Amino acid sequence: MAEELEALGGSVRILDGDHVVAELDGHGEPLLLLGHTDTVWELGTLETMPFRIEDGVAFGPGVYDMKGCLILMLEAIRAARPGRRALRVFLTADEEHGSRTAREPMAEASRGVAAAFVVEPPTAKGHLKTSRKGLGRFHVAITGKPAHAGTSLVEGASAVEELAHQILRLHALTDNDAGVTVNVGVVHGGTRENVVAAYADARLDVRVSQRSDLERLERILHSLEPVVAGTSIEVDGEWTRPPLERSEGGARLFARAREIGHGLGLDLKEASSGGGSDGNLVGALGVPVLDGLGAEGKGAHAHDEQIRLDALPVRTALLARLLEDPGL
Repeated sequence: MAEELEALGGSVRILDGDHVVAELDGHGEPLLLLGHTDTVWELGTLETMPFRIEDGVAFGPGVYDMKGCLILMLEAIRAARPGRRALRVFLTADEEHGSRTAREPMAEASRGVAAAFVVEPPTAKGHLKTSRKGLGRFHVAITGKPAHAGTSLVEGASAVEELAHQILRLHALTDNDAGVTVNVGVVHGGTRENVVAAYADARLDVRVSQRSDLERLERILHSLEPVVAGTSIEVDGEWTRPPLERSEGGARLFARAREIGHGLGLDLKEASSGGGSDGNLVGALGVPVLDGLGAEGKGAHAHDEQIRLDALPVRTALLARLLEDPGL
């Protein structure tokens, strides 16, 4: 990607962590283009899941999220007319792990930009995203008291039993109308079936639509009280991405994209996503964000991951026109 951006006239640096930042000359305040070069697939996956094209559809690990989107980004820069806006490209190398090492350089790249375009895939129906849920990953650890399950059950305090109570309480926090979801996705506990469990733990995914829910949910998590006498609870974890809330600037970017889309035969609608992206991090800095400007397809993180090749030219043209006039 660094070589491709240099070939387009960019001044390119590869940062610690393999993040790529490029500056491309143009007029006005720069527009920030965001993408990522990593995938969820392990090295060697191509041996069992090879890249292929069938009936106008490209398949392969990462082709949708987001190798095809990176190709689209490069072609849109190439297709934009002379006189387009100045561009700053930031490509994260650990986005699938929460962009943990990219946050500081991404914040630096966000300074002085007029807006950010996230070249992640659109929704399943091809629509663009002006909001995304924030995401937290938390760990609940429960300590109990071991005992023989046959001869001294009452002397023990089961961490597994306590975890069962807490799982029900945690799942009850889900409020779909408010955009809050809590999912306990991994549990461990106990040593043997004839031993009262001395330890159990769970890992959970928490998502919120509004920044005001971050503190409330974290406060609830850290105030969990045990139900089973003799057990104790410890909670750790963090919010990996704040929510990207719809903003006035993001709405203006979408209005411009919708106008351009009409001329290209697209009927674009404004959408929200339950997943996070680097747009969440940049939006939290006050930058107007429009997300979902990448390739159409389906199967992100799945074995049928794919993109529609016939949709690439029109999606490329959409982004190219936005790079010329974002509507701000």
